[in-house]
Amino acid sequence: MATYAIGDIQGCYSQLKELLSKLEFKSDRDKLWFAGDIVNRGPDSLKTIRFIKSLQDNAITVLGNHDLHLLAIANGRRKQGKNDTIQNILDASDSELLLDWLIQRPLVHYQKKNNVCLVHAGIYPRWTINQTLCYATEIETVLQGPKAHEFFHHMYGDKPAKWSNNLTGWDRLRFITNCFTRMRYINDNLKLCLKDKGAPGKQDADIHPWFEMERKEKDLNIVFGHWSTLKNPEYEHLHPLDTGCLWGGKLSALKINHKMKKITSVQCPEYRLPTL
Repeated sequence: MATYAIGDIQGCYSQLKELLSKLEFKSDRDKLWFAGDIVNRGPDSLKTIRFIKSLQDNAITVLGNHDLHLLAIANGRRKQGKNDTIQNILDASDSELLLDWLIQRPLVHYQKKNNVCLVHAGIYPRWTINQTLCYATEIETVLQGPKAHEFFHHMYGDKPAKWSNNLTGWDRLRFITNCFTRMRYINDNLKLCLKDKGAPGKQDADIHPWFEMERKEKDLNIVFGHWSTLKNPEYEHLHPLDTGCLWGGKLSALKINHKMKKITSVQCPEYRLPTL
């Protein structure tokens, strides 16, 4: 039995199937971890979400910002953008089942055996793994409860920018959500810099990739996606997997074991032109 983590698919179903063939994946034997953003902007979001849902317990999927965006639109709290490719999910005969499955996905997954954490964007540097899991549960409880519809009304926004244990209500939930699904950069004052999205090297001197800040959990293996312009950072215990499939890059899988080194990839067509 093998376990593989896979980066942002964003509806690139054909490349996912090609990657799984290359891995010789067997659904009755192996397990897959998906680092979020399984839908949107690519050509086959409906096929992708149906396939991943069909894997049942053999797949673990954490929510990414595009997955939450789909749920917000389905809840009438957001309008589709010109680059969205999710209408076929909303129109599908099994749309309600797919969306109900999606909203029950976690924000974070942790495996103690290899001390590895799966998340879409990242983990706030000052959080321990126990805090991380507790804060993820706060979001999951709201998403899966009676206030989900209201949550999507308050989800969007860049503030508050800095964590405080005193944060409450929607501000608290928005900050946690932004960390797990949108974060790339943090400044010297530990404030999220959500408007900075490009590759490292062009930011102000006080702005840094979140993983370059001193972290509470230095030995925690963090598998994440979200950042297609990030070239493999040579930091121990960090495993970025968004290798730009949507933009003509690759779709990549990392074998989850004590080594955390083996990456398998397939080349992808350029479905979208880069905007950065």
